[in-house]
Amino acid sequence: MKFFAATCLAGSLVLAGCAGTNNGSAPSSSSNPSAGGTGSAAPVYPRSALSPLANGQAQSQSVVTLAPPVDMWDRIRRGFKMPNLDSDLVRDREQWYASRPDYIQRMTARSDKYIFHIVEELERRNMPTELALLPYIESAFNPQAVSSARAAGMWQFMPATGTDFDLKQNIFRDDRRDVVASTRAALDYLQKLYGMFGDWQLALAAYNWGEGSVSRAIAKNQRLGLPTTYSDLTMPAETRMYVPKLQAVKNIVANPQAFNAELPVIANHPYFQTVTLTRDLDVELAAKLADVRLDDFRALNPAGHKPVLLAAGTPQILLPWDNAAVFQRNFDAYTQGQYASWTAWVVPTTMTVADAAQRSGMSEADLRALNSVPPRMLIKAGSTLIVPRGARVKEDVAAVVADEGHLSFQPEIVTRRTTVKAGRADNVASIARRYNLKPAAVAEWNDVQQNHAFKRGYSVVVYLPIRASVAARVGTGVRPVVHTMAAAPARRGSVPVKAAAPRGANVAKVPASSKQQVVREKRGGTPAKKKR
Repeated sequence: MKFFAATCLAGSLVLAGCAGTNNGSAPSSSSNPSAGGTGSAAPVYPRSALSPLANGQAQSQSVVTLAPPVDMWDRIRRGFKMPNLDSDLVRDREQWYASRPDYIQRMTARSDKYIFHIVEELERRNMPTELALLPYIESAFNPQAVSSARAAGMWQFMPATGTDFDLKQNIFRDDRRDVVASTRAALDYLQKLYGMFGDWQLALAAYNWGEGSVSRAIAKNQRLGLPTTYSDLTMPAETRMYVPKLQAVKNIVANPQAFNAELPVIANHPYFQTVTLTRDLDVELAAKLADVRLDDFRALNPAGHKPVLLAAGTPQILLPWDNAAVFQRNFDAYTQGQYASWTAWVVPTTMTVADAAQRSGMSEADLRALNSVPPRMLIKAGSTLIVPRGARVKEDVAAVVADEGHLSFQPEIVTRRTTVKAGRADNVASIARRYNLKPAAVAEWNDVQQNHAFKRGYSVVVYLPIRASVAARVGTGVRPVVHTMAAAPARRGSVPVKAAAPRGANVAKVPASSKQQVVREKRGGTPAKKKR
């Protein structure tokens, strides 16, 4: 009877195995534990008679978990791939961060708007998720951070490096601060550096110090027969501490309890959505339509310089996940006037700030503040200014202006009222020739005719330009020392120009000639970051 039961059991098992293959369908994952629940592993079929398992022959199989990460910290931990650095510098930085729980709390709380997107991009590129912690080191996750070396944004791009990685920088926006664009550029840069050095620690050193500097340090060690790892290279103190800082933050994220650190809960869910902008739109109105605080809107859209978003230059904005639909509904239903109260005006000819303000309907102070115009500068023809948008203006700003708009200046020629003593036989024409002036101007200043002859010793009024070096210092924060331009050699018997005008003397401003040096707003920087 027992033999009959065993035979039936063996037969049923063989039939079950055949049933799993007759129709050509894939077996279930439960039939093959090594598949890890994915159903992708090939099934195993018995080739001979089955025999019962003896005690101790059963073995456990590893099973890939299907549970999603609990939060972003859990997700980041699962993606750690970089080799750990163990040094006294790492322990020093661990102590530094652990002794500042308020700083860690502020820094990590600020990152909750951005870190999901960064981790998504790292996983998509199969890059180590430790790199999502790099903005903690670079900027404490502040997209508005600007270093003393003019590096900007969460990822701290220098102007020239940003340009190399297609980060637009003009008078309307700076994509080094843009959340999506700067993250894309930073990961592109890091991938490039890893491809150059084949080592993430060296890649990070190059991100901070510059690939050329790291290459030269490696070559130096090779010539000396020394190792070329990160710890073996001679480098500046800032770069020496760079990877230890990241390692310290990684260690705290990996095991916060060991450092008595408390990480805020960051859900494993997108914080923001991308919304297409179809019209020029005031920043304040955009925040209002999305029903978000203005500070929160700026935190997600930190690249903008001006109070208006130009659809042709900023075609997309970021909004909190649940507010994107609110914005679209309110935008479509908006009927209270223009979407934008500001527009861009291309200056047709070189003019003073006062003239530009009058033509645009603004006060001179407001025009200067909104467009960052320094004192004693003329606005050059072709420059782009933000000005009020009149009710009759229906068209949005063109793409060429939104993308290529620039603001250029040239110094005003500042003149000072001065008196000179007429010599023997001096007249209007001779005084004009001596100081390179127009006879009509000299005659007008002295209320005489152009053929008038001055008596010897007569005080002739002229307006002479202040030395160009003084004008060049205007707007730099340096108090200028006023000098007059050296006069042409006087004829025998004439008296030289007085060194300075009396207190209260008038100062006249006239446009500079086209031959004068043009001062253009810089759009780039040094070839690389000082520390990169």
